[in-house]
Amino acid sequence: MKIWVDADACPKTIRETICRAAERTGVTTTFVANHLVPVPKRNNIHSLQVETGFDIADNEIVRRVEIGDLVITSDIPLADEVITKGGQALSSRGELYTKDTIKARLNIRDFMDTMRSSGIQSGGPAPLSQTDKREFANHLDKILAKAK
Repeated sequence: MKIWVDADACPKTIRETICRAAERTGVTTTFVANHLVPVPKRNNIHSLQVETGFDIADNEIVRRVEIGDLVITSDIPLADEVITKGGQALSSRGELYTKDTIKARLNIRDFMDTMRSSGIQSGGPAPLSQTDKREFANHLDKILAKAK
């Protein structure tokens, strides 16, 4: 198993949690973004900078992900593609996307996108809370323990 991180919008505290887990477990972890993401100097932790552009980082992750890999992303369409390829997807808020839940999340995302394009402002996501951080760390630990 490898960990791929959609790092363009990944909060710093979540990146730090991922790096600590990668250091502890030795799992190969790659942060993919259109800018250089600073990471600890470890043989198993990497930063991959891709060109700037719409979905370039997402497409690179989908191209590289393999069955059983874990992708950290809050991008619902990316999570759907990862799950379709046999990977796992976990949001930075600790929500584990599954085959059973991803289609409903896509529908909600599409509905909210339609609402925004019609001029209704939803205010965006709430700030990352301590509960979100704890949920993320707990799910990540469970996934890594199961992979061993």
